[in-house]
Amino acid sequence: MAEVTPPEDTAPVAPPLRPVVAVYRRLATALYRRMPKGLYTRALLIIVVPIVVLQSVLAFVFMERHYQLVTGRLSEAVVREIAAVVYVLETYPQDAEFKRIEEMGVRSLDMSVTILPPDPLPPPRPKPFFDLIDRNLSREISQRIGKPFWIDTVGRSRFVEIRIQLKDKVLRVVTRRSQTYASNSHIFIVWMVCTSLVLIVIAMLFLRNQIRPIERLANAAEGFGKGRPMEDFRPSGAREVRRAAQAFIEMRRRIERQMEQRTTMLAGVSHDLRTILTRFRLQLALIEQTPETAGLKRDVDEMSHMLEDYLAFTRGDGDESAQPTDMALMLEELEESAEIAGARASSSFVGEPEVVLRRNAVKRSLGNLVSNAAKYGTTVAINGRHADGWLTIVVDDDGPGIPEEERENVFRAFYRLDAARNQDSTGSGLGLAIARDVARSHGGDIQLEDSPLGGLRARFRIPG
Repeated sequence: MAEVTPPEDTAPVAPPLRPVVAVYRRLATALYRRMPKGLYTRALLIIVVPIVVLQSVLAFVFMERHYQLVTGRLSEAVVREIAAVVYVLETYPQDAEFKRIEEMGVRSLDMSVTILPPDPLPPPRPKPFFDLIDRNLSREISQRIGKPFWIDTVGRSRFVEIRIQLKDKVLRVVTRRSQTYASNSHIFIVWMVCTSLVLIVIAMLFLRNQIRPIERLANAAEGFGKGRPMEDFRPSGAREVRRAAQAFIEMRRRIERQMEQRTTMLAGVSHDLRTILTRFRLQLALIEQTPETAGLKRDVDEMSHMLEDYLAFTRGDGDESAQPTDMALMLEELEESAEIAGARASSSFVGEPEVVLRRNAVKRSLGNLVSNAAKYGTTVAINGRHADGWLTIVVDDDGPGIPEEERENVFRAFYRLDAARNQDSTGSGLGLAIARDVARSHGGDIQLEDSPLGGLRARFRIPG
């Protein structure tokens, strides 16, 4: 099936806007080609994309606003407690107070406070990729304490170590990591992701139930076009889908009623004409047999064959129901017909031979192809294949073939191609037209190609 291209806007565009419009059209075309073509997938994207965008915006706002604000406040509180310890150490530098300060840090401040010798601070450690804690602590220490410091927020994942250089000593503080940043942020992320997944699953189930009636309607329309029964089809789904299904049912009834009326009319016409032709045959059988009467018999037989072709073309076999058919057996019957017509014939079939189709219509279509091959060639090869959901029948002959520029014209009703196929004056000119009409009524087609045998190849292909 050819891909449908998006319609282009042909409205006049002001010259200053033409570059912008050209870029927009290129982007729209590229996006259209990459977008899924199914209604279910497109509708799911319409629901999923806004959810993802909304959750992304919420996560960004939370991480940049709430998370950063809470982390900043917690870091500020920790640094304020450390600043109090520094103030006590600088204001009351008695050695006897060091132990009491350490005890105060453990009992009251919930952190480990240690007084170290005045050694140089360790070299700065590499900054972590997500350095929100390090950044907030460094800013608060610089503003509130204003002394050289060293921070380790990576070495021990559960703790944060801070060292501050004083005049004759080094203050070492170890505190829990949860005291310096909002440790429950992962709960927000988990809830956000879980709720998004639940919403997406609910949307998928809801859309699946909404799309299924449309798929059933499409399958029913396709089956009706192929002549398959649809007794179990009922309107379902949303109001608009039910309206479309009901309109399809009414259309099917009108078409079936019209086909029934046409079939009844054609049956009456064919009965009357066959009666007249039968009287002609009886009268010819009663008179003296001469070369002239033999010619009249041939004319009557030709008129009878032409009448059958006209009726078959007009009726289109729309009243026939599809049924399982053994295609391998049908090809063997066509091979026998070609041999009876005087050609050397062969047939083969690959794949599952049973296919659901209108047996009489397909046999008539293939019979026209085989009879043409046997009429204009001496060797006929019939090969069938059923695979990948398609039934393909190829009929090859070693006749004169048909010029490539005439291969579509020969499918026109009553078209005669005397030069290419060396046709005589007999025939109705409806054989290939009937054959293609049957193939297309099954959702397929017939193509004419060059045959490896040197003549014409007819490729009959329908879904199966």
